[in-house]
Amino acid sequence: MEVKIGVLYATRELVVETDKSPDDVEKALSKAIVDGGVFSLVDEKGTRVLVPVDKLAYVEMAKPDDRKVGFGRL
Repeated sequence: MEVKIGVLYATRELVVETDKSPDDVEKALSKAIVDGGVFSLVDEKGTRVLVPVDKLAYVEMAKPDDRKVGFGRL
């Protein structure tokens, strides 16, 4: 699943490809907001993205496009 994270005062959004379900991402986001801490998300390669909740502008969840452009397998 693709998660787009908007950060205040940043011109570009963070895009994270994760194996987590939309419900899991929403629960992690809700917990971070209630705790007033940091929203943490791990991508498909194991890289952890941390964003302080007071700097979040938005979080958008969408399924990735199955059609990739490039020299991959068809």
